[in-house]
Amino acid sequence: MSNRDGFTSGLVVGSLLGGLVGGVLGVVLSSRLSKETSTPQRSELNRQPSNSFESENIETARLSLEDKIAQLNQAIDDVRHQLDTVNGNAMVEKSNRSFGDEG
Repeated sequence: MSNRDGFTSGLVVGSLLGGLVGGVLGVVLSSRLSKETSTPQRSELNRQPSNSFESENIETARLSLEDKIAQLNQAIDDVRHQLDTVNGNAMVEKSNRSFGDEG
C-alpha cells in the first residue's frame, strides 16, 4: 500500500508542478510572440499606401512579372509546336510504313 500511496502523491505533485511550469512558460512565450507580431502590424497600419515610391516599385514589379509570363507563354508555344512537328512526322512515317508493307 505504501508504494501505491507514494505513486499517487508523486503523480499529483508532478501534475501540479508540470501544470505550473507549463502555464508560466506559455504566458512568457505568448507575450513575446504577441509583442513580435503586433509591431509589424502596427507599422503596416501606419504606413500610407499612396506613397509614390512604393507604387512605382509595385508597378515595376507588375510589369516585370507580365514580361516573364509572356516569355513563359512563348516558350510553351515553341515547345508545343516542336512536339506537334515531332508527333506529326512520326504519324506520317508510321502511315508510310503501313502502306509500304501492304504493297
